[in-house]
Amino acid sequence: MTPVSSTRSQNYQIKWGDTLSGIAKKNGTTVDALMKANPQIKDANKIYAGKALNIPGRVDSFEPAKGGKTGGTGSAGSAQGTGGTGPATRGPGGSPFDIAQSHLQKNAGSLKLEKNGVGADMEDWVPNNVNCANFVSACLEQAGQIKNSQHHNSVVGLQANLDKDPNFKRVSLADAKPGDVVSMKTPGGHHVVMYAGMKDGKPQFIGSNNVNSDGSQRITMTSMNYPIMSIHQYQG
Repeated sequence: MTPVSSTRSQNYQIKWGDTLSGIAKKNGTTVDALMKANPQIKDANKIYAGKALNIPGRVDSFEPAKGGKTGGTGSAGSAQGTGGTGPATRGPGGSPFDIAQSHLQKNAGSLKLEKNGVGADMEDWVPNNVNCANFVSACLEQAGQIKNSQHHNSVVGLQANLDKDPNFKRVSLADAKPGDVVSMKTPGGHHVVMYAGMKDGKPQFIGSNNVNSDGSQRITMTSMNYPIMSIHQYQG
């Protein structure tokens, strides 16, 4: 009963005989987390074969780069090379980059407990090792660039929501501005951060990253060396 691996989704297709508790055990999560990640399920004892089930935290991940290799170029190029410069993108509520920077070095688990700002917009149930899309979504919400209904805790889910939003367009790394949303392909799945400008000739990214010794995430700014799937720039 191995979950389906996909670069486009983190869904598991329910099979005949599956139970929610069994799926949770095999994927290192809980029934409660599965229920929260799948609001369409109203009764934990009633799931249906053939339906898609979101597995929280299964493919949204971040691992430090090894050996300086990206393993591909991605649709927007590798995180190596030149990046754009210029002022940060801004929404009606300010710059998502400035908002993210104000939370540097906070643990994602602690930030989620704050009662206002980014912390209030982050969803508490998301596991502390997979908060990257949760954090970026909250920063975009605080900047007024997306609505609460566009918040997504999956990298590919947020990517899809931005693709549908006419206020965003995909750009290349050469045209990126601080605050642009950068979705990457990692060995373990996907990761999303925001472009943070250039340093020593390398593009920098800010986001919720797995840098704590226990594997949980903290808000940090660093260079990364993964294939970039997309860069979304706010145009509103």
